[in-house]
Amino acid sequence: MLSIRCPICGQEVKLPDDVLPGEVVEHDCGVVLEVVIKDNAISLKPLEGVSEDWGE
Repeated sequence: MLSIRCPICGQEVKLPDDVLPGEVVEHDCGVVLEVVIKDNAISLKPLEGVSEDWGE
């Protein structure tokens, strides 16, 4: 298990060893996080959801 800090609350987030970029993780603080892997470094960022388009 990997352990990374939440960018919002600073608490520990546990990720499986085989985590993939783009995976979505819900944390205890209520935020939804996206896994980012860049240069073999794993980080988390708040998920930017797609807003609905009502055609207005």
